[in-house]
Amino acid sequence: MLILIPVDGVEEKTAKITKLMSVEKWALIHFDEGEVKSVSFFADRTQMGVDWVDFVILENKFENYLDFMGEGMMVLVRREEESIEEIMEAFKFKELDEAGL
Repeated sequence: MLILIPVDGVEEKTAKITKLMSVEKWALIHFDEGEVKSVSFFADRTQMGVDWVDFVILENKFENYLDFMGEGMMVLVRREEESIEEIMEAFKFKELDEAGL
């Protein structure tokens, strides 16, 4: 499965989730069998070269997430996690919140 996260950096170790207004890069995570298989970074999410993204994880529930839902993505919101590693650990244990209308 593919997971998209807006981040403020380009390295997996230092990148932190950010608001959509402040996004510098998009982290595309390939997650399978309970672990992160790979992380790629893109300046523009339309240049990822994938047909389908399963989840997008946003910084807070007040972000504009309707476009993501319109593209068929499940929208999740972090609680207190900041780094990609923390967010993916929370994802694995279903500790992220769903964005709702």
